[in-house]
Amino acid sequence: MKQICLLITLGLFFATLATAQKTPYRVATHFDKQSVPAAPDYNNPAHWAALPDLRDAADSIPRKAPASVRNEQARAQVDVFFIHPTIYTYEPEPGRNPWNGDLSDANLNTRTDETTILNQASVFNGSCRVFAPRYRQAHYSAFTTDTPADKQQSLDLAYEDVKAAFEWYLKNRNVGADGKPRPIVIASHSQGTIHAGRLLTEFFDGKPLQQQLVVAYLVGIATPPTYFKTIPPGETPTQTGCFVSWNTFASGFTPDYYANGLNRAICTNPLTWSSDSTLAPRTLNLGGVGQKFTFVESPVDAQSHRGMLWIGKLHIPGAAFVRNVKIWHQADYNFFWMNVRENVAARIAAFQKLQSGR
Repeated sequence: MKQICLLITLGLFFATLATAQKTPYRVATHFDKQSVPAAPDYNNPAHWAALPDLRDAADSIPRKAPASVRNEQARAQVDVFFIHPTIYTYEPEPGRNPWNGDLSDANLNTRTDETTILNQASVFNGSCRVFAPRYRQAHYSAFTTDTPADKQQSLDLAYEDVKAAFEWYLKNRNVGADGKPRPIVIASHSQGTIHAGRLLTEFFDGKPLQQQLVVAYLVGIATPPTYFKTIPPGETPTQTGCFVSWNTFASGFTPDYYANGLNRAICTNPLTWSSDSTLAPRTLNLGGVGQKFTFVESPVDAQSHRGMLWIGKLHIPGAAFVRNVKIWHQADYNFFWMNVRENVAARIAAFQKLQSGR
C-alpha cells in the first residue's frame, strides 16, 4: 500500500495519473445504485475526452519531440478506441456519488484530460483518429475495498458507459469515406484495461468485428495469454489481430500481489514486441515522455520476466529523486511512448497489406 501511495504522489511528477493528495480517499459507504450519477449521452461531445474533430489533449505533441512527430488524425485511416485508467481517487464533493465519477465533475474531467489523455491517448494521434469516452469510472476504492459486491457494481456501471460509447462509435463514426467499416485499435490502461477486456470479449472475440481489429494494447492490468478464445497474444512487431500487455516494475522487484495474476500474465516487451526474456537495451527505446509532457530520449531499458516488465536505471530528468520506486504502473506508456507510437503505425501497415491481398 505504501508503494501505491508513493506512486500516486509521483503521478504529478510524471504527469500521468495525477492527484492532488498523497493518500487516495477510501469510500466508507456501500454502493447505492439509486444514487449513481446521470448516464452520459455520447451524442454530446462534452461526454468525450477525445474526438478526432475536436481540439483536445489527445491532439498534443510532446515538447522537444522530433519534428517528424505530428498529429495526423485528419489523414488517419484507422481509429483507436482508448479507455482511460482510474483518475477518481479523491474524496468527492458533497452530494456527488462516491463510487463512480460524475461526468459533470469539472475537476475530474480536467484531471483526466491533463494526465491520461495527454500522456497516453496522444500516443495514437500519429496513425489513428482518437476516440476516448468519458465514463462513470469506478473510484480507486473499487480496487481496495473488502466488499466484492461494491467493487463489481462500481465496475459494472463504468463498463455500461464504455460499452454505450463503443456502440455509439460503431453506429456513427466507424464508416470510412469509401463506405467500408474502418479498422480499429483498442487501447487502454489499468481500470481501462478491465473494461477493454470485457469489450473485446463481447464485441470481437470470435465475432465478425474481429476482422476489423488491428491490435489491442491492454496495458497496466495482468492479462493471461489465454484470456480470449480467438485473440492471441502478439509475439512480433507487425502481428495483427492480437493483443499485447505489460506491467512495469524496477528490475529485480516482485510485488507482494504477484500471485494475484501477474504470475499468469503475458508480458510483452514494448522495445521488442516479444514476450521472451531477452533484455532489450535502452538504445532500442525510441523515446518517452516525462515532466510537463516533455520528450525524453532513450529513458530506460526493458526485460520481460515471469509476467512482469522489469526496467533498469532511469535516464530521465529528476531520476535521482525516484530511484527507490519499485512499481512503475503510472509510467507504463510514458517510458515507451515513441515505441508504442511507431508500433501502431507498423501494425496498421501490416494490417492494410493483409487486407489488400484478400
